[in-house]
Amino acid sequence: MTLYSKIIGTGSYLPAQRVTNHDLEVQLAAKGIETSDEWIVSRSGISARHYAAVDQHSSDLAVEAARKALEMAGRTAEEIDLVIVASSTPDFHGSFPSTACIVQRKLGMHNNSAAFDVQAVCSGFVYAVSVADAFIKSGAHRNVLVIGAEVFSRILNFEDRTTCVLFGDGAGAIVLTASEEPGILATKLHADGRHSDILSIPGNLAGGAVAGSGFLYMDGPAVFKLAVSVLEQVAMEALDHARMDKSEIDWLVPHQANIRIMNSTAKKLGLPPEKMVVTVDQHGNTSAASIPLALDAAVRDGRIKPGQNVMMEGVGGGFTWGAVLARM
Repeated sequence: MTLYSKIIGTGSYLPAQRVTNHDLEVQLAAKGIETSDEWIVSRSGISARHYAAVDQHSSDLAVEAARKALEMAGRTAEEIDLVIVASSTPDFHGSFPSTACIVQRKLGMHNNSAAFDVQAVCSGFVYAVSVADAFIKSGAHRNVLVIGAEVFSRILNFEDRTTCVLFGDGAGAIVLTASEEPGILATKLHADGRHSDILSIPGNLAGGAVAGSGFLYMDGPAVFKLAVSVLEQVAMEALDHARMDKSEIDWLVPHQANIRIMNSTAKKLGLPPEKMVVTVDQHGNTSAASIPLALDAAVRDGRIKPGQNVMMEGVGGGFTWGAVLARM
């Protein structure tokens, strides 16, 4: 019997504070920095994003998304035997204990299930799904909770208008289970450390303090150029592995970073705009949370239906990129 991993539940959560481009315009103007709704929308497609409250951490957002995914899946937290959290903004400096372990505790899981974090920045969710898929197919785990959760507002330099207007906070989750029916059809992951300097937080902990910068740095043009060159390639690799044609893609759910990158990818794959799920306009770039947030939105509003083929793909710092082809 061939064993597959299948998505049986999705969930998402956005913090209550919604920040529009106008809100940022006013905030930055107080610092003597000029920006506008037109400038932000024309370069990114973003109109609004959400920011976590001061007392909210990535694990808090993750738990809310996880509960919704578990409810849709018809699974209890105790039935989950592996928790994987993709995040670049973990609860603790030094990244331990892992955010996954904190999520496990907050969900009241006492079954000694495995839990760990994955760090591939905006590709983190795709990486985490690929890992979960391999664990399920190996027979090591049966029900896996995969979460992307971020509080990027904590690492933004609000004196740098080229980056601070792009990112937001949120969390998305899926439940994967072992199935005899095809679910995850193919995954493909890549990384190229030669580009590690174009998107990073160029600081580290030393003597209990941050040495260097604790703010996100991005070479926007370099990231854009690399992203548009690899996304079509990795999608085609996933299709080839599944022995499918791009015409068989029902939905494209890309990393929600920049509408121009997203539109370029859809066009190269021969997909009309109406076959691409877009949430970047209201969520901004939520890094590892962006794909599961968009996936959940389209599942819950009925666009994505059982049996349809969904291509999920992302790029992130490292530089990392990857794709997951799934049958819902």
